[in-house]
Amino acid sequence: MQSPADFAGRCITVAGLGVSGVPAARALAGLGARVTVVNSSDGERERAQAAELEQLGVTVRLGDGDTLPEGTELVVTTPGWKPSSPLFAAAGKAGVEVWGDVELAWRLRGPDAADWLAVTGTNGKTTTVRMLASILEAAGLRTAAVGNIGVPLVDVVLGEGQPDGASYDVLAVELSSYQLHWAPSVRAHSAAVLNLAPDHLDWHGSMAAYAADKGRIYEGNTVACVYNAADPATEELVRAADVEEGCRAIGFTLGTPGPSQVGVVEGILVDRAFVENRQQQAQELAEVSDVTPAAPHNIANALAAAALARAYGVAPAAVRDGLRAFHPDAHRIQHIADLGDVRYVDDSKATNTHAAQASLAAYEHIVWIAGGLAKGATFDELVQKSAARLRGVVLIGADRALIREALARHAPDVPVVDLDRTDTGAMSEAVREASRLAEPGDTVLLAPACASMDMFVNYNKRGEAFADAVGELTARDH
Repeated sequence: MQSPADFAGRCITVAGLGVSGVPAARALAGLGARVTVVNSSDGERERAQAAELEQLGVTVRLGDGDTLPEGTELVVTTPGWKPSSPLFAAAGKAGVEVWGDVELAWRLRGPDAADWLAVTGTNGKTTTVRMLASILEAAGLRTAAVGNIGVPLVDVVLGEGQPDGASYDVLAVELSSYQLHWAPSVRAHSAAVLNLAPDHLDWHGSMAAYAADKGRIYEGNTVACVYNAADPATEELVRAADVEEGCRAIGFTLGTPGPSQVGVVEGILVDRAFVENRQQQAQELAEVSDVTPAAPHNIANALAAAALARAYGVAPAAVRDGLRAFHPDAHRIQHIADLGDVRYVDDSKATNTHAAQASLAAYEHIVWIAGGLAKGATFDELVQKSAARLRGVVLIGADRALIREALARHAPDVPVVDLDRTDTGAMSEAVREASRLAEPGDTVLLAPACASMDMFVNYNKRGEAFADAVGELTARDH
């Protein structure tokens, strides 16, 4: 923890604009620092952001993200900048520290700062953090979902974003692997790693480095390190972490929980971790039907959120009420329509194979719409595990051939429609083809297992295109 006065007069470089760079630069300028922002791109949006910051006395250099400004005493980076960036090499050579925006927020907390309940993982972070915030609110606590979601942490710790100016009791904090890489000092009350699967390896350099950055979330935990009992890699991260004396490892499982776990028994979410006699007792928290949607991976998210809330002392009734009140964001296993006894579901947020596998596991018979930018992924394991559920597959996007080849190897009898298109209008044709393949009782599922940027601005636009295409089917049928 540092005094705001420590930043007055210091020459600080902020690497990047965007969602977190602008608040960081604004906050540092408000603390009296001499701030320079460097940003590689120089577009209309960046110029508008630069104009806003320049009114606060911040210097902004657009189109140059490689050169370290002369006199820099500290670099604060936004999450997307790779550790291999020339700017950081120059900082290292000059003996200048590099912090992330989360590290800056942690250092700026006041003496009565809210506790952090932190969540990371390859998939499910945002949903789990929002579930957790809903549970904490149901317990009567002043809270917010922050970090890699919602209000930037720098704004939160400096008192912005709170309607009445009152302080928070506890924060539900989503942290990405990028943010954790640059946040060596963060020490959460309790934290969870939901799962680990290859992702962002171009940024981290290796799976080992990616996992190590995820594992930073457990460092210094005081009460609970929550891990996925079905994913041994998450438990290994707990074992490797340096935590406070008395901090416990708490597992979550879709099966019957053992002592120090939360899990599921006959449709009931139960706690055998935060009860007086965990060898012989279990506390009912909620019913599976209280979770929306009640897909297996979303039940796992709910259990992780419940474990963190229970670690903070939240009563069982608040877990139930918070889960009942929670509704997922759009494009996360979002039910769009039922047409002719066929369900249409948008999981455009499934941008990697791990997320797509969880989505495919939620339905018995599926016509799968997949494809996009593979980001170096392979699809053999995904297809092998899902083949028995596939009624048909419709492929779109730049790297669809990788999925087609995996289907040929592991599901050769499944009908495949390969759409040789990467324009945004391809989604309408994809949905029409999927509708043709589907039988009553099937689910047409958009779970691309790929990024969207070959065809769409982001996964939200891809999901909207899917919903629009389903709407076209509705209009055609009526």
